[in-house]
Amino acid sequence: MQVSVVIPVRDGEAFLEEAIRSVLTQSIPPAEVILVDDGSTDGTATVARGFPNVTLLHQDRLGQAAARNLGTSRATMPLLAFLDADDLWPSDKTQRQVEALAASPNVDIVFGHAIEFREVDRVGKPIPLGAPMPAYLPGAMLIRREVFWKVGGYSSNWSVGEGIDWYARAMDLDLTVSTLNDVVLHRRIHGQNLGRRARQAKTDYLRILRTVLSRRRMI
Repeated sequence: MQVSVVIPVRDGEAFLEEAIRSVLTQSIPPAEVILVDDGSTDGTATVARGFPNVTLLHQDRLGQAAARNLGTSRATMPLLAFLDADDLWPSDKTQRQVEALAASPNVDIVFGHAIEFREVDRVGKPIPLGAPMPAYLPGAMLIRREVFWKVGGYSSNWSVGEGIDWYARAMDLDLTVSTLNDVVLHRRIHGQNLGRRARQAKTDYLRILRTVLSRRRMI
């Protein structure tokens, strides 16, 4: 079962190389990696071009949701995964999730656990900030490609929380979801993403909740 990986990025030069390497060094390497540059003005494209087996796409500053959707529209493999450009995967992420889907053909989506980190140790291993937590995030997901399009793409209506909106729509379709106890995502905490969440999360999450409740009243 082959995997397409989509990496959306805007001005991600600082962490992008680490993110890409965590994908390419998987114990089951992906069949294709598609990186979508969302109008970066730093050295993001230069970093990406350093990996000849990564397909680099460009778009204007349309946002992370649009970047994920563009990458997914170009994906050709039966399984689909995402990684944000500042996060990392453990080396067995895709193997564990591919094996879970292969063992359970009725399962549509596999998630797992995540740990948050700020720094890595001398050998590049993330130093956890706390215990692993179940993560229903794009970076912790492996999904059958046709199931993704059954749910539909990520919405560009939100500055933060498009993954929550997407997950709610997936649950409305009664898809079969499995959550592994394994850590499948190392989620980096740094100044830029902390500030963005602090400013936008409260407003967007409330709007998403209202949208979900309104939609469910109509089902």
